[in-house]
Amino acid sequence: MKHSYSKQTIAGIFVLIGIVCIGYLTIKLGKMELIGDEGYTVHANFVSVAGLRVGANVEIAGVNVGRVTNIRLDDKTHARALVEMRIKKDVPLTDDVIASVKTSGLIGDKYIMLSPGGSPDMLEDGDEVTETQPSVDIESLISKYAFGQV
Repeated sequence: MKHSYSKQTIAGIFVLIGIVCIGYLTIKLGKMELIGDEGYTVHANFVSVAGLRVGANVEIAGVNVGRVTNIRLDDKTHARALVEMRIKKDVPLTDDVIASVKTSGLIGDKYIMLSPGGSPDMLEDGDEVTETQPSVDIESLISKYAFGQV
């Protein structure tokens, strides 16, 4: 009887370890942050952010420096997309930084690429990136090429 109980205990421990591992992977792969969400928020207005998703990376020179936390229509114009980005606290951004929507690979995920400027003035929490470039619309390029408009 005691031998059976120890097998059940060992099986329970393995199940518990498995649940902890699945929880850890869910948080890591889902790009969730439970603790240590230190950083600052900046906003950028884009003409189009087609394909960009919440949770997308924000990169400088190919290095991840933050993520997209919210995408919505601009309250003022209702014609532009307002993208909210959370930037790591140790990454300073100048006020003349350029934000571009890029694609990783030919049909890959969209992300925001930041190109630093040379201004001595830095962006603070809640500031807005004024220089933006929208994503390239592959469908319109293909249709222009197909109908000989290129």
